[in-house]
Amino acid sequence: MEKNQQVDPLAPTGGQYPRSDQESLSNNTEQEKRQKRLKWAAYIAAFTVFQVIVILVFVLVIMKVHTPKFRIGTPRLASQAAVSAQSDSFFNATLVTPFRLKNSNFGPYKYDSTTVLFKYDGTVVGQVDVPKGKANFKSTKKFDLTVTVDTNSLTNTSRTRLGDDLLAGNVTLTSSANLNGKVELMLIFKKKKSTSMDCTMAIVGQTVQSVNCE
Repeated sequence: MEKNQQVDPLAPTGGQYPRSDQESLSNNTEQEKRQKRLKWAAYIAAFTVFQVIVILVFVLVIMKVHTPKFRIGTPRLASQAAVSAQSDSFFNATLVTPFRLKNSNFGPYKYDSTTVLFKYDGTVVGQVDVPKGKANFKSTKKFDLTVTVDTNSLTNTSRTRLGDDLLAGNVTLTSSANLNGKVELMLIFKKKKSTSMDCTMAIVGQTVQSVNCE
């Protein structure tokens, strides 16, 4: 009976040996690289979205040009008004008038000179020149000007109406003007903007009681 022979383990075909550890390490490395690429892609996408939001805010808010508002406040009489409610009615007065120019833009508003007209019953009874100037960004420029109101140029019909108003103790004047200028943004961009004034004031006795502007 033959003695038991020791059997050697079979060698892998082609002389190759298992490389499971190396393959696992290689797979882990590739997976880490893939995750890093995904992270970088996510960072780039988030940064791109952030940039788009910043640009939209800049365009829609910072670069948007608003029309400035040109208004008058409540004038006061510099001295007692000269009035007469007789057949030859008249109302002459000197008004110290506060003007307000509100600029809501993110840049200064440079405007040209203009003339503000004061009217009674559609007839000009006073005017004042506004010199050219500048309203700083996001601010309201305030200045006072003196206006002389003289009703001597009224027609007979308007004089009759003025007499009735004086007897009632309430004289209504209107003020109007157009102001042209440019809004300057980022010291580079300039946008033309015009604004208008259309206000009504009620003078009761020797006091301006109310001012309404559109």
